[in-house]
This record gives sequence, C-alpha cells and structure tokens, in this order.
Amino acid sequence: MAQLSDKELLKQIANRIKGLRKEKGITQEAFYNDTNIHIARIEVGKTNVSVSTLNAICNYFDISLKDFFI
Repeated sequence: MAQLSDKELLKQIANRIKGLRKEKGITQEAFYNDTNIHIARIEVGKTNVSVSTLNAICNYFDISLKDFFI
C-alpha cells in the first residue's frame, strides 16, 4: 500500500469530516456552536487536526476513531 503525503492525508480526513457533517444535515455554524471547534478550517484540509480534536469530532457524530478511518 502506498503511503500518503501529509497533504493527501489531511484532505482525506477533511473530506470524511465534511461528509459526516453533511450526512447529519449540520451546518458549520451549528457544529461550531455545539462544539466550539472551527470545522471550516479543518474541512478545507489545510489545518492539521489534533487527535483530541478528531476524537471530539467523532464523539459529536457518535462514531469511534476506528470507525472514522474505515
């Protein structure tokens, strides 16, 4: 399996988060109001997301970190 560059990995994570948010019908503003996480910066794939922030995002969407990466 080929390794992803940091940029490619961030983009995949960003796309997954954006997809989860849209699946649930949640706006970026509502997400921010609920979590205090500025998801717009993450969704463009240019902000490196910490593990703790990713965990908070997963908790918000009621999925495990493991399921996030499947």
